[in-house]
Amino acid sequence: MPRRTATMLASTLMLITLLCAGVFINVPYSEMSPGPTVNTLGDHDGEPVLQISGRKTYATSGHLNMTTVRVTSADYKMNLVEAVYGWLAHDNRVVPHDTLYPDGKTEEQSTQENAEEFSQSQESAKVAALKELDVPVRSWVIVSTVVKDSPAEGRLHAGDVIKAVDGTAVKAPNDVAELVTKHKPGDKVVFTIVPAKEQAAAEKENRTPTKTQDVTITTRASADSGKKRAIVGISAGTDHTFPFTIDIKLADVGGPSAGLMFALGIYDKLTPGDLTGGKFVAGTGTIDDAGKVGPIGGIEMKTVGAREKGAQYFLTPADNCAAAASDTPKGLTLVKVNTIDDALGALKDIRSGDTADLPKCTTK
Repeated sequence: MPRRTATMLASTLMLITLLCAGVFINVPYSEMSPGPTVNTLGDHDGEPVLQISGRKTYATSGHLNMTTVRVTSADYKMNLVEAVYGWLAHDNRVVPHDTLYPDGKTEEQSTQENAEEFSQSQESAKVAALKELDVPVRSWVIVSTVVKDSPAEGRLHAGDVIKAVDGTAVKAPNDVAELVTKHKPGDKVVFTIVPAKEQAAAEKENRTPTKTQDVTITTRASADSGKKRAIVGISAGTDHTFPFTIDIKLADVGGPSAGLMFALGIYDKLTPGDLTGGKFVAGTGTIDDAGKVGPIGGIEMKTVGAREKGAQYFLTPADNCAAAASDTPKGLTLVKVNTIDDALGALKDIRSGDTADLPKCTTK
């Protein structure tokens, strides 16, 4: 056999051997790729994404698309060949498994956490949009979750309204942690609450809750980083009562990153005229009750997914701008936003065609 032929055959066999080995070698990585994008002004699975009743709404046109990222499941075992292909693929991103599922988190736990974040983002989107329209919204601090086997378990319950801690009125979720951590582990702390059942009954009957109770809980030390910080084992959140009904119908989506686009969609439906002027605008970003836009993960995949669907402009959280601008899909303009006001201002320029001064994202 000629030496050249033998060398080529040996190289081919070695390559086949390496590929076969790569298929059976698992690596601790997961993959992110562009996911579906949905127009918040349109329909999804045969029904409107935003459904508003009890208030006059207006016809809309164009697109205000929220964007998503598709990720491999927690129990998916990526092999070496897939990892290398993912690293080389332009539109995908291979990341350490712990980035998506930290601390051994199961897919079920991650899904539940994402569902809770998605639900909270919807509430904040409603609040931000209505505040922008000067529509009053009633808000109060609640027990969001109770940690299993914590001092609060069985004493406080999700949905309980926290009126005060140690007699000091609570106005925001952060107030709860600040008041509790003033104690030392082993101290007693008194929560003044409206039980969740009483709050639900009052809302149903459109009245102010009348039943409050004091609950005394003994704090314990937190387990984080050896710090002896007093905790009771709850997380506080915010609940709201709206003057009319706003339903967001979108299943199989999780996380908080659609908040900005939901808020803009709600605002558009409650105001005459079109926010987009018929243009295709997509975007992403968390939003809080005050309308501040926060960063999200997977920005590079979201811009790709948006452009593939036809987006011309992409509303981008300011803190994600540099990453997004480092590899912008051709034909897509990245618009930097810090607040819902920024987004509304940018949309005004987009629909008028006066886009020269749009605050665009840069790599700096």
